[in-house]
Amino acid sequence: MFPFQIWIQAFTAGISSCQIEIEKKTKWWKLKKEECCEEFRQQLRQALAGQVLLPDDLETTAEVIRETGRKVLGVSSGRRKEDKETWWWNEEVQDSIQRKRLAKKKWDMDRTEENRQEYKELQCRVKREVSKAKQKAYDELYTRLDTREGDKDLYRLARQRDRDGKDVQQVRVVKDREGRVLTSEESVQRRWKEYFEELMNEENEREKRVEGVNSVEQKVDKIRKDEVRKALKRMKSGKAVGPDDIPVEV
Repeated sequence: MFPFQIWIQAFTAGISSCQIEIEKKTKWWKLKKEECCEEFRQQLRQALAGQVLLPDDLETTAEVIRETGRKVLGVSSGRRKEDKETWWWNEEVQDSIQRKRLAKKKWDMDRTEENRQEYKELQCRVKREVSKAKQKAYDELYTRLDTREGDKDLYRLARQRDRDGKDVQQVRVVKDREGRVLTSEESVQRRWKEYFEELMNEENEREKRVEGVNSVEQKVDKIRKDEVRKALKRMKSGKAVGPDDIPVEV
């Protein structure tokens, strides 16, 4: 049983499912639904005290928009799956999971009982197919372990993991300024310190300013509202938000 346990641990190392915290995001995609869009408009008007024109302070307006979006549309959970165990997936599992995702998206867009029932049925179906595929993959893995090829794979994997561990802990040799090989850990670290101090503090040659160039001073017109409207119309919906966290749809 001991070689078998090593095989399983080595084969599945690093692909187990885990949850990590990520930044919570406003569900701006809900603006595609007319009722959500209308509610967002009404709440935003109330937040801006019923003003027809937005305040001149862009940061204040942007914060009101973001806060209204979080209140009306909600935010993501801030959790996602990473390094999901998928080595045993087959075509049937992938197809079922894709259909389940589409059903979930359909239910999110239109929360009818029919869409909810369709999503729940596909959820149960995916669980069954996942269980079957996983059991089949492990059965094949057990069978291979009993063969000579399985033993070779096991020891090859063990040797590779041993080498990978040594790469992290072992001190690599480097050369000093004169080209002499340094082998001690202290001298290697000192050389790396010197190298990065020079790399990060070296002044690059700057582009020289051309003398005698005449500068032209003229009045620059302010950006007009019609220019902003034209620019917004040319932009595509459904794109990632920028630093202000406000999508084009808003």
